[in-house]
Amino acid sequence: MTLSRAALLAVTALTLSSACGGGSSPTPAPSAPGDRIGSTEARVTASAPPADLAAAVGSNGALALDLYRVLASEAQENLFFSPQSITFALSMTYPGGSGATAAAFEQTLHVSIPEPRYHRAMNDLDRQLRSRGENASGADGQPFRLRLVNQLFARKGFTFEQPFLDTLAGEYGADVRLLDFGSAPEPAREAINAWVAEETEDRIPDLLPVGTIDTDTVAVLVNAIYFNAAWAKKFDPALTRDREFTLLDGSRLLVPTMASGDLPTRAAQVAGVEVVELPYDDGELSMLLLVPPAGGLAALEEQLTPARLEAYLAALRDEHLALTLPRFEVRSSLQLKPPLTALGLGVAFGDQADFSRMSTEVGLRVSDVVHQAFVKVNEAGTEAAAATAVIVGPTSAPVTRTVAIDRPFVFAIRDHATGALVFMGRVVRP
Repeated sequence: MTLSRAALLAVTALTLSSACGGGSSPTPAPSAPGDRIGSTEARVTASAPPADLAAAVGSNGALALDLYRVLASEAQENLFFSPQSITFALSMTYPGGSGATAAAFEQTLHVSIPEPRYHRAMNDLDRQLRSRGENASGADGQPFRLRLVNQLFARKGFTFEQPFLDTLAGEYGADVRLLDFGSAPEPAREAINAWVAEETEDRIPDLLPVGTIDTDTVAVLVNAIYFNAAWAKKFDPALTRDREFTLLDGSRLLVPTMASGDLPTRAAQVAGVEVVELPYDDGELSMLLLVPPAGGLAALEEQLTPARLEAYLAALRDEHLALTLPRFEVRSSLQLKPPLTALGLGVAFGDQADFSRMSTEVGLRVSDVVHQAFVKVNEAGTEAAAATAVIVGPTSAPVTRTVAIDRPFVFAIRDHATGALVFMGRVVRP
C-alpha cells in the first residue's frame, strides 16, 4: 500500500474509562458538548535548562532503544514505530499517577530529574522540534513540516484534578474538549477519528477502532506529530533499478534500489557496522542507517544501547559515498502492553494502579496500549505515519567509498540539535 503525499507523523491517543466509585475533584467538566475546558494556564514558553533538556532527551532515547530491543526480539519482519510519540503520550499520563504508579512511569521513562523539571524539558523539546525546517522543503514539494499537537477529549460531567490539567495545559499545550461518551460513544469515537485524520492529512483515518469507546469512557488524550521532509540531496530516479537484497535467511530478492553517484554526507565503519547519515533539507534532521555485516542484525540489535548509539554517532566523519539504498515502505501493528510491562510499567495495567492525581472520582488503570505505524522512503524524501492508543479503564479495574545497503538494517529519524529519536525501525524485506 502506498501514500499519495510525503508525510511523517506520529499520533498517540490515551483513552480513559470510568468505574463505579465516589470521590470529588476540584474541576468539574461543563455539560455543553464541545466546550473547551481545563486550565487557565497558558502554554509555558520558557526554555528548560540545557542539562534538563539533555536529561529528558537521554531518557526518551533510552526508552526508544528499550522498546526497539523488545519489539525486535519478538518479530522476524520489518518494524516501525514512533518512540517520540509514545514517550509524549506516556509523559502526559505520568502526572496523573501517584505512588508506585508514578514510580513505574519514572522507571519506564528513565526519568532522572524531578518531575516538574522533566515536564518543562519535554515542553522545551516539543517547542524545539516544532521550530525545525523554517526554510526547508518537504518531499511533496511543499514546505517542510514537523508539527506537534496535543488534545484531551473528555467525558461530559467528569472531573479532573486541577494540577493535572495545569500540567497538560502549561507544559504540553493540551486543552480539553468535551464529548458525550456516556450516551453517544460511537459518534464520539468518530469525532476523535475525524480530528486525528484532519491533523494527519488523512494518514490515520481510523485511529480508534469500533468498540474502543464505550459508555464508560472518560477521556481520550491525543498527541500528534506530523513531519514531511525532502532529502538534502535527492536521489536521481534515473539511477533506480532492481538490485539484490539479502534476507535474514540468506536468500536474495530483487528490489527497486536507489543510487547516488557521489553523495557528500557523514559516514563511518564501526566494528563492521556501516553507519550512514542521510540529512534532510536544511540539515536539521537526518535518517541514520546502521547496516551490520551479513547475518549480524540480531547482534546489532541486542547491543544497541544509548552508549553504543553515541559511539556510532561519534565515529561519523565527512565522506563522499556511492550509496545504494532500497526504496521501502514498512507497516507495523504492535501490542505495547507486554513490552511496557516488561520495561517496568506493569503496575499501571493492574488493579493496584493509582491515577488519583488525574482524578479522584474513580479508580483507573491502563488496560492496553496499541500502536500502528508506517514509513515510506523514496527518491524525494520520507513520509511516515504512526498512531498509538493507550486505553485506560476501571480497576477491577573526497575519496568516494561505495556502500551498498543490500541486507537488513536499522534506521532512525533523529533531530540533530537535541538528539531526539523521532522515529525508529528496521528493514529486513524492502
